[in-house]
Amino acid sequence: MSRKNKPDTRGFVYSTDPDFSFEEENNHQETLEPAQQKLKVKLNTKHRAGKAVTLVEGFVGKTEDIEELGKKLKSFCGTGGSAKDGEIIVQGDQREKILQWLRKNGYTQSKVI
Repeated sequence: MSRKNKPDTRGFVYSTDPDFSFEEENNHQETLEPAQQKLKVKLNTKHRAGKAVTLVEGFVGKTEDIEELGKKLKSFCGTGGSAKDGEIIVQGDQREKILQWLRKNGYTQSKVI
C-alpha cells in the first residue's frame, strides 16, 4: 500500500487524486529568546465548570520548550495545570504571580489581558 493511502494524524484516510500527497507538519520552529516572546497572560473560566484558570498565550517555539516553561510556572505558583495547543494553563487566578515570574526571567514583553 502506498503512502498516500495510509491514514495520518490530521484525519485523512484516502484520496482519489493520483497527485495527492500528505504535507508534513513543520514542528521544528526555533524558540525565540525570552526578551522577544510576546506572551499574554489572562484569566479564563469558559468551559471549566466555573473554575478559573490562568492562560499564557503567544509562545513561539518548540513543544518541549513550552512544556518546560509550563512546568516552571506551575512549580512557582504551587498549582497544577498543563501545556498544550500552544498555550500554558495554570489552575487558579495566578496572573500577577506568573507576570512577576516572567518579568524576573527575561520575558519583558509579557502583559496581562
